[in-house]
Amino acid sequence: MTKTKKRSKAPLAFFLIVLLLIASIGAFVYASMRPVPASDQAVAFEIAEGTGTAGIADRLQEEGLIRSALLYKIYLRIENEGSSFKAGMHELFPGSDYAAITAALNQKAGAASASGDQQGSVKVTIPEGFTIKQIADRLSETGGWDAKAIRQLTREPEKFADDLPAGVPDKEGLQYALEGYLFPDTYEFSTDATEEDVVRRLVQETGKKLQSIPDFDNSLKERGLTVHELLTVASLVEREAVVDSERPLIAGVIYNRLNDPMKLQIDATVQYALGEQKERLLYSDLEIDSPYNTYKNEGLPPGPIASPSLKSIEAALQPEASDYFFYVTKKDGSGEHLFAETFAEHEQNIEESKAGGN
Repeated sequence: MTKTKKRSKAPLAFFLIVLLLIASIGAFVYASMRPVPASDQAVAFEIAEGTGTAGIADRLQEEGLIRSALLYKIYLRIENEGSSFKAGMHELFPGSDYAAITAALNQKAGAASASGDQQGSVKVTIPEGFTIKQIADRLSETGGWDAKAIRQLTREPEKFADDLPAGVPDKEGLQYALEGYLFPDTYEFSTDATEEDVVRRLVQETGKKLQSIPDFDNSLKERGLTVHELLTVASLVEREAVVDSERPLIAGVIYNRLNDPMKLQIDATVQYALGEQKERLLYSDLEIDSPYNTYKNEGLPPGPIASPSLKSIEAALQPEASDYFFYVTKKDGSGEHLFAETFAEHEQNIEESKAGGN
């Protein structure tokens, strides 16, 4: 009797493993190339002169616009794309696929976006906390409007009297009368809109947002504030707070200092007076002769120092009560603050903050 040789199962098992591996890789690649969740809120994406495609891909992933920088780099190589990316500020929308993002970056900054805007309109995103100067520059870069003309219009509040939520007080020292009155949001404008049309639209949006707050007028009256004072406090909160949950508490500290009274000593007001954002202020900076310098002057600055978000406006209107008079930023990257009732506690918090950053 002849013996039948048993066929080895090893090749079959190996084949199945290879198939599973290929399927897994395919699933991973498919998932990684899918667009991120869609949003109608544009992301301002700037390409600096001389930036290579690899750096652009990495930043797209960091900004949450794509899932995988590596796969986007491979896509660009396969499609022979990336060499025509234009330097400047682009408006990109989460949810766009590789082709749409690539098309947007190939166009002149501000000419179009990955949202597929119809011809004859342009979308512009004004980030929260932007100043008039930054807003004017953004509108110029994205829509081609004249930045100087926009800045001049914001010094002429009488042209927008019917659209302002309340009259801007005739205060001495106001750098821009409409600072804080141009609401930060994403807008779509006709390409033939004038600078005055654009400014008016942003002013109107501020009025709409204020009136969207439940019982706004009564709350403002109870707080004993004018709209101008409210927006001023809100702009300070906007520039000081990073974590949303701390906005009402920081607003409360500002009111505690105003009511004490003691100088606000808010760094952001000095930066506004200087006209530049410095990572670290020098003692000489704190001596700048400006009505916006809250290290030298008591009370609020003449007006807002930036365009506050709705959350900051709500915090300024409904602050969180506390006995805190001081706060210092934690150096752990969280953006949170350490709060104190006394200066001695504040000094301890400063040391704790420094230790946390080591």
